[in-house]
Amino acid sequence: MCILCGVRTTVEFDDDTAQALAHLRSETGMGVSEAVNTLVRRGLLAEAPPAPFIQQTRRLGIRIDVTNVAEAIDLLEGHEAR
Repeated sequence: MCILCGVRTTVEFDDDTAQALAHLRSETGMGVSEAVNTLVRRGLLAEAPPAPFIQQTRRLGIRIDVTNVAEAIDLLEGHEAR
């Protein structure tokens, strides 16, 4: 679907975008419209990096021996939790 079919419009590019456009055109011989569409598609398909996982922790104020997992669970959650 073309929203602006047949309509001429002026688009201003930031310097870095204009350089990327010029580079793509010189490498491929594409026209302006084809190069702009190619760069827009690349941007749309690019995945954003996932947010880093940050473990949330709290001090419990107690020390627990975890060599026996069942005892540690009983101490923290109660015997009924199992």
